Amino acid sequence: MQTKQLVLVAMFAALMPIGANFTSFLVIGLVPITLQTFFSILAGALLGKRLGALAMIIYLITGLVGFPVFAQFKGGLGTFLQPTFGFLLSFVILAYVTGLIIEKRQKKNLNTFLIACFVGLLINYVFGTHYMYYATQFLAGSDAVSYRVVWGWMAAPLVKDIILTFFAAILATKIYHIVQTSKSSPNQKIA
Repeated sequence: MQTKQLVLVAMFAALMPIGANFTSFLVIGLVPITLQTFFSILAGALLGKRLGALAMIIYLITGLVGFPVFAQFKGGLGTFLQPTFGFLLSFVILAYVTGLIIEKRQKKNLNTFLIACFVGLLINYVFGTHYMYYATQFLAGSDAVSYRVVWGWMAAPLVKDIILTFFAAILATKIYHIVQTSKSSPNQKIA
């Protein structure tokens, strides 16, 4: 891995805790309002499938070993039992798929980035919300929370995430070629 690639991966792994806790004091239902989806989409769009997913894996592992990098400054293995853990897992998948779509497309224009970023957002919501529903049903043993209520909790974050996904696609379109040039330029490799 080149030094610049390593720096970019570390940068996105470090942006995730900032995005997790910048606004996480706002909670709707069980869902803290964060900027994590925005940063994970950008990671996939700018770093590509492999490095974007790697940045999200590093973030996930950092939190699971106990560092308080998840929303509301949580961390540790107990996070597996949290209803929002599915969103954390989805960040790896969405970064990979977002990067994959962009890498596969011949034209790297705004339409490509919009499609890739919104597919990533869809993955985040489908995977995360379904995990949250099943976690409330099976892990917490609560039948009081219906499938409709869980999706209702996601309405406010969805508006925010749609706006931020548009912004991520536009931003990624503008700086993609700069990042890709810096990734492919000759540099000292790290073993």
